[in-house]
Amino acid sequence: MRYLALLALFSLSLNATPLDPEELRVAQVETDLPELLSPLAPISDGTIDHHRSAADEQQHTQAMTLAGSRLWRHAVARVQSGALDDRPLYWSRLWVRREIKQQAPGYQPADWQQQVSIDAFERASRGMSDIRFNKGADLKILVTGFDPFFLDRHLNQSNPSGLAALALDGQILHLNGRTAQVEAAMIPVRFEDFDQGLIESLLTPYLENSQVDMVVTISMGRSDFDLERFPGLNRSAKAPGNRNLFTGATKEAPLPPRLMEQALAGPEFVEFSLPVAALQKAKGPWKINDNHQVATLEKGEFEATSLEELSGQTSVSGSGGGYLSNEISYRSIRLGNLLEARVPTGHIHTPRIAQYEADTEAAIVAQIRAMLTQAIGAL
Repeated sequence: MRYLALLALFSLSLNATPLDPEELRVAQVETDLPELLSPLAPISDGTIDHHRSAADEQQHTQAMTLAGSRLWRHAVARVQSGALDDRPLYWSRLWVRREIKQQAPGYQPADWQQQVSIDAFERASRGMSDIRFNKGADLKILVTGFDPFFLDRHLNQSNPSGLAALALDGQILHLNGRTAQVEAAMIPVRFEDFDQGLIESLLTPYLENSQVDMVVTISMGRSDFDLERFPGLNRSAKAPGNRNLFTGATKEAPLPPRLMEQALAGPEFVEFSLPVAALQKAKGPWKINDNHQVATLEKGEFEATSLEELSGQTSVSGSGGGYLSNEISYRSIRLGNLLEARVPTGHIHTPRIAQYEADTEAAIVAQIRAMLTQAIGAL
């Protein structure tokens, strides 16, 4: 049944813009997990109505941008009202992308015009067009979460970092008479987006001239919370991204990421600047580790004590590993260093979950909130 649904959808795509592996999985969700699409279905359906009625490319792009923002805001509102689930946003976004590709708009677009509209919707539905800090807050904290991943293993997989982004977006935190506003964005688990400069494009306006007071990237990791001290340059994980693309990197032959068709240039390791002692004051069920574990070609795995100790080494894994969790951390810190930003920046790995665990994820989000609140005292 699952194979036939995918085959039918692929056959349809022969007469339209081809679907990527992420979009092809939507058919299986419609069959097996329709409850992940239904919460945001009115927004999704309305988006396709606007798509079909668009009269020209400008109107189409504007409509898709607004629709993406609506999808993001409804997902945020739903989570913050108590429906603690990041998955409806992920799958609804992909459902809309699939329908845009399969249904003709009200005008005849060129392929590039349709892609512009899809990209506008994608960016807005990730909260990237909705980052607005109020002047009233004492501090500004920008956080990012990730989409669910490894979906061919478990289609119903959630990601507590994405849930945290939705739960914290727009929230005001308070500590000792000071306030911090949190704004959030959702990051795709796709190597190609990173190679095209997504992280640099997103963060430059906020790191340039130190427009925010802290940048925290978050992803799902190990058994406890880990603050990743020394991100590494190279990729080494064999796992694919959500579009099933492999980088070819391994632990024996790590590879640098790309940035606009060139190998990403930078030191083999960088060091984060998060206020560790303050973050570790947060109460919760899990330990909060200052993780120094790295791996290099020359020395294997070890606990690094400083960047000086890592000088001359070839990175295999940073403290955050060899996948996109490590990479977003490396790219954000590298960018801040290039821009001479005075902004504490770094990565938090959350405890891992199995597929979807509502109570555990609620506790993870609560402890992240406590960590960011404690950071107010150190900023």
